[in-house]
Amino acid sequence: MNVRVRFAPSPTGFLHVGGARTALYNWLFARHHKGTFIIRIEDTDEARSTDESMNAIISGLGWLGLNWDEGPLADNPSKETGPAGPYFQMARGEIYREHLDLLLKTGHAYPCFCSKEDLEQMRNKALLLKKPPKYDERCRHLSEKEREEKLNSKASHVFRLARPLKGEVQFEDVVKGSLRFDNELLDDFVIMKSSGVPTFMFAGAVDDHLMKITHVIRGDDHLSNTPRQIQIYDALGWKEKPVFAHISMIHGPDGARLSKRHGATAVEEFRRLGYLPEVMLNYLALLGWSTSDSQQLFDPKDNFKELVEKFELERCQKSPAVFDMEKLKWMNGVYIRKFSKTELLDRCWPFLKEAGLVNEEGNEAEKDYLRDALSLEQEKMVLLSEAPGLVDFFVKDEVVFAPEAVEKVLKKETAPMVLAEILKIFSGLPSLTAENTEKACRDLAAKEGLKNGDVFHPVRVSVSGRTKGPSLFHMLEVMGKDRVLKRIQQVLHGNYGKT
Repeated sequence: MNVRVRFAPSPTGFLHVGGARTALYNWLFARHHKGTFIIRIEDTDEARSTDESMNAIISGLGWLGLNWDEGPLADNPSKETGPAGPYFQMARGEIYREHLDLLLKTGHAYPCFCSKEDLEQMRNKALLLKKPPKYDERCRHLSEKEREEKLNSKASHVFRLARPLKGEVQFEDVVKGSLRFDNELLDDFVIMKSSGVPTFMFAGAVDDHLMKITHVIRGDDHLSNTPRQIQIYDALGWKEKPVFAHISMIHGPDGARLSKRHGATAVEEFRRLGYLPEVMLNYLALLGWSTSDSQQLFDPKDNFKELVEKFELERCQKSPAVFDMEKLKWMNGVYIRKFSKTELLDRCWPFLKEAGLVNEEGNEAEKDYLRDALSLEQEKMVLLSEAPGLVDFFVKDEVVFAPEAVEKVLKKETAPMVLAEILKIFSGLPSLTAENTEKACRDLAAKEGLKNGDVFHPVRVSVSGRTKGPSLFHMLEVMGKDRVLKRIQQVLHGNYGKT
């Protein structure tokens, strides 16, 4: 089988992590089977669909590294590639109309002239009788003459599928198992709106068939749509149907469906917060799926070759997955600690630039300095967005002093003497290294009968403005002799800069 799968977002908002996971599972399945991964834009919600949302979705998928084989071009979504297009549903209007005509000719569809008020009355009546509210099929039973009269009078109407009234829809779901739906409990749902725009149900089924989709992998919130789309397949005489796999929903820690009240939910938000795209892929893969040995971290090399090889739809879980932000942060930190100094700087550069700590490109000396500075903080970094706050004092000309650091450290009685002596000692050194600065500080403490902290703390605060930070002596080595001496001198002159 030539596997063909699709991710079909509606451009009505951001790329939710749930949608990103659906796209990921489709991508993994396609790559595992050396098949085709398609992006199809389901933009039939005319009131809510926007180019801005579509571009955000395409950008989010590109950032995650989910490259696709057919659909809108990643760098120019207004253009597309692939033999099964158009890949925008609003550009496929004639196709849907042709298939509606086929259904009308075979008696599998009919015009419905019921008003909103009529539908509301049906609903209220069903609720009163404690029955599921659904369309009562009154227009299905109009005579041909009655239909013609209403159509000729230009009466507003939609088109509904004339579903089988007896029997059931049965299919095997890869995740859920064998499923059955009683046709009598379903309804004659709308397939074409009065505006001439197809409904999600109709357009999706037609497109899946014409695009030769072999597997429909989507969230289990779409499970109720599946029997209806199978009815469309049957009504059009299509015997070959996709294999369905409905993956579990993503919940927050409180058991409710993941939403903004749980924190970030959009892929772009995680990007801005400083999460790595490969971490998002790794983590999302584990939200509802696992390997037989419960592997947690996957090597991102060769476009996640290891993860692709191990991915099997059959190992997707039925129960909802819980989005654990702390686990995601832990995983992000693990990945960051594996970076080389150069890669760490490259990843942090956009955040340093946004904070105004670097210019567009930066010269080599500046980059070398920042590489060394960032490497000192690499072990504690969890998010890339933390980088500016961790290393800004290395870069800024004027030190910003924490008020408590000034009060508790620099205004301590012994601090001026300690800094004056350290200034002399450091001035006499050919350069500052972690080894010689540590020895100098320890020797001074022993000579003056002080605790090591009475020397270490004033030195740290005078050059960084903070009581905490990276290893003091490695920090001094990275900063360099000129910068360290200048900052100690400023403190000795009573210049504590900004606080």
